[in-house]
Amino acid sequence: MSTSTAPWWRDAVIYQVYIRSFADANGDGVGDIAGIRSRLPYLKWLGVDAIWINPWYKSPMADHGYDVADFREIDPLFGTVAEAEQLIEEAHAHGIRVIPDIVPNHTSDQHAWFRAALAAGPGSPERERYVFRAGRGPGGAEPPNDWVSCFGGPAWTRLPDGEWYLHLFAPEQPDLNWEHPDVRAEFESVLRFWFGRGVDGFRIDVAHGLIKHPELPDLPPRPDAPAGDRRQHVDHPHWDRDEVHDIYRAWRRVADEFPGDRSFVAEAWADTPERLAAYVRRDGLHTAFNFDFLMSGWDAKDLRAVIDDSLAMLGAVGAPATWVLSNHDVVRHPSRYGRTVVKRWVANETYRPEGPLDLELGTRRARAAALLMLALPGGAYVYQGEELGLPEVEDLPESVLQDPVWERSGHTDRGRDGCRVPIPWSGRSAPYGFSPEGATAEPWLPQPELWGDLSVAAQTGDEDSMLELYRSALRLRREHPALGDGDMTWLDAPAGVLVFGRDPGFRCVVNLSTEPYRLPEHASVLLASRAVRDGTLAPDHAAWLSV
Repeated sequence: MSTSTAPWWRDAVIYQVYIRSFADANGDGVGDIAGIRSRLPYLKWLGVDAIWINPWYKSPMADHGYDVADFREIDPLFGTVAEAEQLIEEAHAHGIRVIPDIVPNHTSDQHAWFRAALAAGPGSPERERYVFRAGRGPGGAEPPNDWVSCFGGPAWTRLPDGEWYLHLFAPEQPDLNWEHPDVRAEFESVLRFWFGRGVDGFRIDVAHGLIKHPELPDLPPRPDAPAGDRRQHVDHPHWDRDEVHDIYRAWRRVADEFPGDRSFVAEAWADTPERLAAYVRRDGLHTAFNFDFLMSGWDAKDLRAVIDDSLAMLGAVGAPATWVLSNHDVVRHPSRYGRTVVKRWVANETYRPEGPLDLELGTRRARAAALLMLALPGGAYVYQGEELGLPEVEDLPESVLQDPVWERSGHTDRGRDGCRVPIPWSGRSAPYGFSPEGATAEPWLPQPELWGDLSVAAQTGDEDSMLELYRSALRLRREHPALGDGDMTWLDAPAGVLVFGRDPGFRCVVNLSTEPYRLPEHASVLLASRAVRDGTLAPDHAAWLSV
């Protein structure tokens, strides 16, 4: 067992709870805080160090909670502040830390500030907290610039009084003006409100988007990158601007007011590893999601380059890497990997799988990817259901789609609902234990008919299951002194195979080639994504070795 005294967040395995879809305690078809509390024993049994909870604040739910009307209140759909405090206390009793989401780029259009801004009219101090502008063209009838919403369509909406307001997401999510001192003071107050109630940190939504170019210029043309060049920085008018780091230096000072290594993780989409590393300098945030790793194809050369760049750039500023394979915004990785061509994709562009799904192939690769991720230096995130091997639900009927992307894209992009379907706990039919027995309300998104075989109950005790693979990997990760934070060394291997060592006495081998690979000399196989026979690792498999 490691005796390291390093801060917990440097190598924590953090489990992402998409609260709507995790566990429904009151039978209304939507997950809630009471549901999370009821499943804390499972999370302890699984072996995670912390949970990140998607937004639970008061919200009209135009974007499933990412449109916040009050950052100091829990939405009644999920519970109360008192229940949140109970959850934090009970999680800590289980040895599990709690990291809620915070959404600083925008509020709900029902937030008191925005309602006051609408009432006050053009030129008022209330409007200065948001980004209001006059339009272009005759009578100001055209938007102030050509910015587009991440959910499709223009990023501007015109009001009856003639002014336009900015929303990089849905019209119900007006962007805040982070040059305004009221905005900065309010969010520092919100951080203190929740730190005072015991949360251990925050995941920062759209951490790279808070600062806008003061002149609000049109978007620059996308450069034509040379073939294979995935590291070209663009001076963008609203993404990843240098001034954003002043905000996070102030937030770091707030976190440091509280005991117990409170921490932040940034959802920061950056063009290059160097740009990402800027978020986690010693006086800034603690960690940032490694989306380059998530966006990589199933290719040894590509993955090794991402790993090398990440460790080098983050190590240069003293920060740990934080690896992630899936989350609530992307196609689940068994379905990404289950294609003949596993393409990488670019931040802020829609990922569209190519070709038919071979779920057996995708699951095999997902098992190997889990062992790769959990053996790398630093921390890792596990998205709920990932430990069950859940695939993307690609055939949801159009009538049930709820992601605002579906409507905003003119029904050309199905959005993110396919990775957000409520997870199965037990039983052979919906709701698979997600809601209590006898509940009359159906889950907010329908669950596939065949998910009974993927439930927690069905997989528990099955040594060949994805769940038991994750549980074994997390146990070994806690127990083996080589794993967690630290260093790694690449070892010689043929093309298509990744082999690295970690001291003392650990090797990770991942075969991404099409040929079997003879394992290097070792004392024993600690864990493998499938049984190793005759010392040979089959294609699309991984193994942890003791040497």
